[in-house]
Amino acid sequence: MNKKNTPKQPGKPRAIASTQSLSAFVKSICDVMRRSNCASALQYVPELTWILFLRILDAQEASAREEAEVVGAEFSPALKSPYRWRDWAAPQQSDKSEDKGHPGTDEGKPFGWKRRELFAAGDGKLFDFIDNELLPHLHGLDIDKRTGLPNPNASGKQRIIGRIMTAVERVRVDSETNLRDILDKVDEISIGHVDDQHFFTLSQVYEDLLLKMGEKNSDGGQFFTPREVIRAMVHTVDPELGKSVYDPGCGTGGFLAIAYEYIARKLGNSPASTDIDTLKYDTFFGREKENLVFPIALANLVLHGIDRPNLWHGNTLTGRATYPALFEQAPKVFDYIFTNPPFGGKEGKDAQKNFAFETGSTQVLFVQDILSELAPKGTCAIVLDEGLLFRTNESAFVDTKRKLVDECDLWTIVSLPGGVFSTAGAGVKTNLLFFTKGRKTGKIWYYDLTQVKVGKKTPMTLAHFGFAKDGSVLDDAQLPANLVAEWREDDENAGNPFPSYASLLPRRGTPEGESRYSWTVDFAARRAKAWEEKQPLRDEAVAIKVEVVDLKEQLKRRKKEKADREVIAELDARIKCYVLRNSRDIVP
Repeated sequence: MNKKNTPKQPGKPRAIASTQSLSAFVKSICDVMRRSNCASALQYVPELTWILFLRILDAQEASAREEAEVVGAEFSPALKSPYRWRDWAAPQQSDKSEDKGHPGTDEGKPFGWKRRELFAAGDGKLFDFIDNELLPHLHGLDIDKRTGLPNPNASGKQRIIGRIMTAVERVRVDSETNLRDILDKVDEISIGHVDDQHFFTLSQVYEDLLLKMGEKNSDGGQFFTPREVIRAMVHTVDPELGKSVYDPGCGTGGFLAIAYEYIARKLGNSPASTDIDTLKYDTFFGREKENLVFPIALANLVLHGIDRPNLWHGNTLTGRATYPALFEQAPKVFDYIFTNPPFGGKEGKDAQKNFAFETGSTQVLFVQDILSELAPKGTCAIVLDEGLLFRTNESAFVDTKRKLVDECDLWTIVSLPGGVFSTAGAGVKTNLLFFTKGRKTGKIWYYDLTQVKVGKKTPMTLAHFGFAKDGSVLDDAQLPANLVAEWREDDENAGNPFPSYASLLPRRGTPEGESRYSWTVDFAARRAKAWEEKQPLRDEAVAIKVEVVDLKEQLKRRKKEKADREVIAELDARIKCYVLRNSRDIVP
């Protein structure tokens, strides 16, 4: 047998103990893909997604089977032979005596038995199996190929598997040699090989891959939000277990995944099984319309540990569904909404007609949608471009903002530097808005981070907000230099702690929350003052209305008396003048 085509024998699994080492290892896989007809991140990330997903799924299924056996429970696998990773993708085992102790399948066959069988059958057989047997089988877990309807016998997990795989029509890698190399490398990644001290290491590496996909996509900002910004938003809101978390335009699932991480950390090392089930099955919901992104979002959430991502595939604004099956258990309103609507998007009449204030602006329509889907006392954290806050030349913008401050308490606005979204392919100036539904806006606390210089090589981090990864507040020595440099140059600040966002957040709206970078606008007081200042105008409006009524009575009487035309014309002109003045000058 040619040495080039000799099957690789299984060795000792690689122990990957840090994000850095795992990231480098995954990069080596991407290098193989780049030379294999998947040159850009937009090509190799979707390809790696389904391969990596099936690898981790196999490890999760094996772990679940072992746990079921320990407690004497029945286990029903989502995939059966020969469609499991261990059958067709795992490195082939030889028949040599030294390999006899290597783990095998539940049926007693060696790992990689199907792959070895295909290898022996000749070149092209592995491709044939994947394209013509494996992928159709996985697609059929979701949609019955005979009827074209949802498979009535599929479990929730099988539906997710089928939906993740639905965008995969064939293998994109150009040769079986390269494919086997990729499979061998991916096989060395296991949920059991990640050091427990490095929480969610694999999912963090996958997030890095999604970032690369955003960088390569000219419209990358449409579906990728810098993860450190998301973490700051989640830390600010502090979501609790037992409440629903939702993103109406979830992209690759970043907000949901990081909210999951945050709540999971709060549960500690020994959470109750009921709490775990609540977190994994009944907490996270989202919508996404992009065909490329939707399966990646599902895979991303599964890799993070959300066993049942409740995602709806379709257009949130038109309400037109592509695939609603995974969203059937979603509530009508949500306790927490985290989102970043697409920047600069334009919507047609089919979307606009669903909203009270019609506009082509995607972000404005999303805000209206959020106001209808946020539960009473629910909290929203949203990324909006600065133009939405200050634009006054379109009524839909003004009316939507008025509705927001009248129905919700807009309690914090954070102004971000202009380069925050450059890593995601979008250099837009943005703000973070935090509001809670159920009462009018009282005091708005502003925090300004625009003095921080950030870009692709110097991205914004959680530390720029003053947060540690566990949510605690960093002291001055731990804060980034480009955050505190300007502050420290001022002699007046000598000996005073830096007023970071995280340190002042608990004191927002009070004198202690004021600083060089933060201030409070008493919106309720402004509203009351504006009302008071308008009182003379309202009094004048009442007087004018009384005068108009009197003039109309005079006009009616004069017409009845058949008075001179000049008298009637004068009365009519005076009425029109009063009405015009009232409509232009008097603000009720």
